[in-house]
Amino acid sequence: MGTIIWLLIMIPTSALFTGIGIFAWKRKKPMWFWAGSTVKESEIRDVPAYNRANGIMWLAYSGLMWLSTLLGIFHVAAAGIVMMTGCTVGSIALAVAYSRIYDYYKAKK
Repeated sequence: MGTIIWLLIMIPTSALFTGIGIFAWKRKKPMWFWAGSTVKESEIRDVPAYNRANGIMWLAYSGLMWLSTLLGIFHVAAAGIVMMTGCTVGSIALAVAYSRIYDYYKAKK
């Protein structure tokens, strides 16, 4: 029963992060990172490359969630460790990666 509950939670969660990655990659306007924030087109020198980098960042993060999802089929405790590491260390890594992406693609004034 625990495996079924795990999958019912993790499949939509993993799919959500994959969806964010695809959305960011395909977006025509600059993708944002923080909730409630926006990035103006004038701030970014190459919007498609910036969005592609954002999409890759989110897809890599979703990869951790998918790994945890699949691991849960065989060993729920190990999957929980991977998921918790992904949520804690991964969230910090996301913020650092986004900061680097933004700084790299920021328009020079």
